[in-house]
Amino acid sequence: MLIDSPLPQLDRPFDYAVPAELRDDVAPGIRVRVPLRSAGRMLDAYVIEMGEADPVDRPLSDVDAVISPVPVLPRRLYDLARRVADRAAGSATDILRLAVPKRMVRAEKAWLAAGGAVAPVIDDAAQTWAAGVLADQPALVDCLDRSGRAAFDAPPEPVAVSAEVTVGSWAVLLAAAAVRTLAAGRSAVLVVPDHRDQAQLEAALAGRAPAHAIIRNDARQSSPERYAAYLRVLASEPCIVIGNRSTVYAPVHDPGLVAIWDDGDPLLGEPLSPGVHARDAALVRHEREGGALVFAGHTRTSDIERLVGIGWLTDVSSARRRSPRVVLSATKEGESRGARVPSAAFAAAREALTAGPVLVQVARPGYAPVLVCADCRTPARCPHCAGPLHAARRGAVPTCGWCGRSATAFECPKCASTRVRMASSGSERTADDLGRAFPGIRVIVADGEHPVLDVDERPALVIATRGAEPIARGGYRAVILLDGDRMLQAEDLRIGESCLRWWSNAAALARPGAPVHLVGVTGSVARALATWTQPAYARAELADRAPLRMPPTVRVAALEGSRIAVETALTELRQAVPSLDDLAVLGPVDRPVDAGDRRGPARALVRFDYAHGTAVAESLRSSIVADALRARKNPRTRGPVVGNTLRIRVDVPDLDL
Repeated sequence: MLIDSPLPQLDRPFDYAVPAELRDDVAPGIRVRVPLRSAGRMLDAYVIEMGEADPVDRPLSDVDAVISPVPVLPRRLYDLARRVADRAAGSATDILRLAVPKRMVRAEKAWLAAGGAVAPVIDDAAQTWAAGVLADQPALVDCLDRSGRAAFDAPPEPVAVSAEVTVGSWAVLLAAAAVRTLAAGRSAVLVVPDHRDQAQLEAALAGRAPAHAIIRNDARQSSPERYAAYLRVLASEPCIVIGNRSTVYAPVHDPGLVAIWDDGDPLLGEPLSPGVHARDAALVRHEREGGALVFAGHTRTSDIERLVGIGWLTDVSSARRRSPRVVLSATKEGESRGARVPSAAFAAAREALTAGPVLVQVARPGYAPVLVCADCRTPARCPHCAGPLHAARRGAVPTCGWCGRSATAFECPKCASTRVRMASSGSERTADDLGRAFPGIRVIVADGEHPVLDVDERPALVIATRGAEPIARGGYRAVILLDGDRMLQAEDLRIGESCLRWWSNAAALARPGAPVHLVGVTGSVARALATWTQPAYARAELADRAPLRMPPTVRVAALEGSRIAVETALTELRQAVPSLDDLAVLGPVDRPVDAGDRRGPARALVRFDYAHGTAVAESLRSSIVADALRARKNPRTRGPVVGNTLRIRVDVPDLDL
């Protein structure tokens, strides 16, 4: 039995006896209820395997009840969860909590009454369509046939799948690969960052595969819908599963393809413990179950490029790479250097608006995301919590972005001025400014508060924040990328990769031949976008990070907890992995709650090579269990501020140095 508990010391199989009255009902994979002697209560558990009882000194506890007769945990899913958790020094139950939905009784009864799934049939027209789409990608077809591992740079152009619907070329290619896999009698798993990408895949698959064989898995589903979809995935009939990061664990029968779109998107990184990225889970799954593994995107992360460099992934991009027409726009002589939209980009937008929509990408939503003192330019902060002040519209009272309070009586702490000015323009202010510059043209704002999925082919100015760009029917006639210099100023190790990904995804929405103006940015990132050589930029990033021992050239684990717990874990780690050098460990350093509290939690970073991953993860996991047991035996040592539980995360996405 695997007990469903967040306690790390319970993350191991337990033996239970099956009473005579339940022997016909208990089977591997089902949910049961079992007693836990140490806690004196009943807990849910999964049956991992059945066997004969071994002679023991004390009798085994009996299974109390069967929760559901449906085997929701196939052995292949448990083995995958166990392997992924071990790699990340986490618990298998935490992985299964993401993969297996909660039981919904009505949905389960309806599924059992329906009698199972119907075998999908792919007609000749759909197979011909898939073959035609993949005809220009022979390397990708070869990868599908030999169940290989591949990195694929998708063509950056929109494609019309019907008179009313336009999607990215990547969605059509992945849909064709999934249809081809389904026609061969195998299942396909397509993992995307969010619902926008999922909608594109669903549109590309519409009419190409039976509707009952296309399974959705996302957070917008109700609990009964998600559980019903999971029961369909468990069936022995092949299917196509489309969803977000947890979809990578979908226990489909005979997986023939696992594809991940845009692995650089932070939405594919799991925030919950143990924090396994969908990319890493897919790599582990391919190692265990086989099938083709494809990482696709308009750009390439340094993580994927590292795998290509060592030969673990094969580059299956088109021999003749298509690219958008990127123009690096800068202010001309005589123009104000502070001009937000240079004359070249302005002229391109004006010309394009005679034929169709124009996309303008900005860095931030809102009207004035950043306010500064009008006299000394000191950033305006909230007098209550020191949070940043922003304005919802021109002339509005500044409000705090943290606590939401209005700063009706603002006074600069540096010069005592009571006036503020806008230091940046958000999507709404940009819409106001460009709306006045192009009178008579409709203006559409697309951001987190104003979600827009698509726009028609009529002339319009679409002001969108990064990642929220809607798809234009037939593609945009021009794309203007603003605030690039501001985006590159973020304190992030991967900010260059992120900017290149944001700009590349926006450029891919332009119709072939339409201009894409990158405003005010020079350097290696701008050159990579202009020449459409994102893999070369990723290789350069890897070369720069290797001597500094920064990820992904090495793996990094973060340890947080009391100083004693962190130091103990580090001591045990050095004993378990003596090959770690002196530069492998950074810290520990104290992180007090306030200046007078020296009992605050400590933090340390451990950098280690991939070859040491298994040994490091085992040592860190044993430290977590040992610390949890010490905390349980000595509950009075817990303070009101600092607990004794050691927190460890392997493969941290961003280093907080």
